[in-house]
Amino acid sequence: MSLLADLLSTLFDRRYVFMGKRDERPLTELCNALMSSQGDVSGAAIAHEILDGYATTDTEGKRAFFEFLNSEMDIDPDQLENVVSSYKTERTEANYRKLVEAAEPKRQELARRLNQVPGATHQLVHMRKDLLGFMKDKPNLARTDVDFRHLFNSWFNRGFLVLRPISWDSPAQILEKIIAYEAVHAIDSWDDLRRRLQPEDRRCFAFFHPSLPDEPLIFVEVALTKGVPSSIQGVLAEERDIVPVDEVDTAVFYSISNCQSGLAGVSFGNSLIKQVVQDLSRELSQLKTFVTLSPLPTFCKWAKEQEIDIPQDDAALKELAAYYLLEGKRRGDMPYDPVARFHLYNGALVHDVHVGADTSENGKKQSAGVMVNYLYDLQKISQNHEVFANKKEIVASKRVQALAKAGVVPASSQPKSDVA
Repeated sequence: MSLLADLLSTLFDRRYVFMGKRDERPLTELCNALMSSQGDVSGAAIAHEILDGYATTDTEGKRAFFEFLNSEMDIDPDQLENVVSSYKTERTEANYRKLVEAAEPKRQELARRLNQVPGATHQLVHMRKDLLGFMKDKPNLARTDVDFRHLFNSWFNRGFLVLRPISWDSPAQILEKIIAYEAVHAIDSWDDLRRRLQPEDRRCFAFFHPSLPDEPLIFVEVALTKGVPSSIQGVLAEERDIVPVDEVDTAVFYSISNCQSGLAGVSFGNSLIKQVVQDLSRELSQLKTFVTLSPLPTFCKWAKEQEIDIPQDDAALKELAAYYLLEGKRRGDMPYDPVARFHLYNGALVHDVHVGADTSENGKKQSAGVMVNYLYDLQKISQNHEVFANKKEIVASKRVQALAKAGVVPASSQPKSDVA
């Protein structure tokens, strides 16, 4: 990390030490007290009490806390209507200030005041994780989640993130979290982790935030290879041949894992891939190809919904997978596959499809063993992104286009309705 990042980590890693008597008031009363507090010291003490009280309350207490935020700390529509009317009549600074204040729910300012306690950012991220869980049964809580997401998009924007390489020499507490957070290809042991980090043809990078210095937000595992691989088993093989760094020509992003559930919807992957591509290009000038080796996590689900039997023939399976990637859509004419949406939006193109590429139980269950390469062509990333974002057109190699055309599903098996 840079000197600045080290200083920020030290600054934000301070621990709050409470020296006074505990405040036993209910969380709702403490929240109102915090919103009326004018002093930094008293405000920090109350904020600490709220965070500590929330962490120790039971599930129903946490649910009640969010319902309080949702209803009692919402926008006042009548007040907002009045200040809008005043601003329409007279656009003064004072009226504008009143408009801004009325248009912002009190819960946003509450979260900011809670965040003044050292270590609070991580607690607020965990708080939102709970909120996302409650929203399954209480969808109206989504109003409160809009505010959490709004704040997190500001607090975790690219300007605050620090990219760190992760190696076998990284601190043990970081390595333990890499094992725990790996979401694509499970890391079964410390020896398995060593095989992914220690060899000279392997790399791993993670984004960190200064207020969470020991908590990766997202990380990517990279294999440096000769040519584009067609199997994850080959990439992760225990007895594989290590490729000398001066012979590699391809960087393969074979696993990208988001680490904090409470930051769902806050985008890191786009910036991560672009930054890693830049760093690897500077380190290894001979690298010319940047691809992923990605799963198709909803391929089998899609086929089942369309009442399509997964082909046993490799050629037919490859064609159907290509058709799924290019033509399988959900509501809004977006790709059905979430990994495809991610990489295509980032400016990649669908490069190739491989059958028998993931023979793990999970790979066979979700993707029928199929994997796909998304290619990041440095000269066309911006162009590809614009085409996908504005026109929802999927850029693919001629090879994949031909496979998709050959894999056209019979009319009787076409989607019967949009998928949400």
